Amino acid sequence: MELTPDHAARFAAATLSHLGREYPYKMDLVLNGPEDARPPREHHPIFHGSFDWHSCVHGWWQILRLARRFPGLPVADDIRARADAMLVPDKVAGELAFLSRPYATAFERPYGWAWLLALHAEAERHDAPWAAALEPLAAAFAARFHAFLPKLTYPLRVGTHFNISFALLLARHWAAERDPALVALIDTRARDWFGADRDCQAWEPGGDEFLSSALTEAHLMAVVLGDDFTAWFDAFLPRAVAEHPATLFAPATVSDRSDGKIAHLDGLNLSRAWCWRAIAAALGPAHLVAPVAEAAATRHLAAALPHVTGDYMGEHWLASFALLALDGLAD
Repeated sequence: MELTPDHAARFAAATLSHLGREYPYKMDLVLNGPEDARPPREHHPIFHGSFDWHSCVHGWWQILRLARRFPGLPVADDIRARADAMLVPDKVAGELAFLSRPYATAFERPYGWAWLLALHAEAERHDAPWAAALEPLAAAFAARFHAFLPKLTYPLRVGTHFNISFALLLARHWAAERDPALVALIDTRARDWFGADRDCQAWEPGGDEFLSSALTEAHLMAVVLGDDFTAWFDAFLPRAVAEHPATLFAPATVSDRSDGKIAHLDGLNLSRAWCWRAIAAALGPAHLVAPVAEAAATRHLAAALPHVTGDYMGEHWLASFALLALDGLAD
């Protein structure tokens, strides 16, 4: 299943409907005094829609990518007009100011950091001033990765926003053309944390997870290890050809899409599809697991794509993960 103009139109229309929707909004804010109790747009001049900061960031990534991939989209002109109005230096300065607040060191760490870098990388693919405006913000988050990764003694092996493998996949994609020192740091840390992992038991999914701890790790190692990935993978999931651990190959069941946490499981199905596709490509068509991985990706996509829209608890973010699953990060 590949990204089509119909998918693009559906995803872009949904995201444009909430990208500037200020309420409901979940703030990540430490109140330092009563003066901090202000509306979201006063703290975040750009990213005050889509329910929360990180969803707004990757919503922008998504619509810019769709406008580039499908320049004839009916909403492409609207996307570019909104970007011209919002991705500007004075609004970026407001976002930067928030980072200098007391107790903001861990703001959106590491998920939102990574998505901002992905947005900047996408903006650079456009003949527009958006990337130049965003560059100081991207530099600030890259600096935070440089400071954080050396002191992260243990990897964050969770299925929610704190997952380190997912963040490093996005961050490394940005750094590949811009920050070789960050690439080297990410590769070193990934090898330190995951290089000796064997026979993964994959006790997942948790009830509110949208990322697979096992598969995001494998996806990251495919990027980091290159030609050495196959040997690592065969030791990490030695029974994958027989679809074991079985939980990695079966789409998660979503019991209530109006429950924001349970709705995360639709995202798990989409992010697993992205990972399985990348793993299959890294293993190559001759590897016995490659068709098994592709089949798992197809099952997960089929389970989640019909539910990208329909309830705001999923609709404010799922289209970005559907785009990852269908189109990946590569250009």
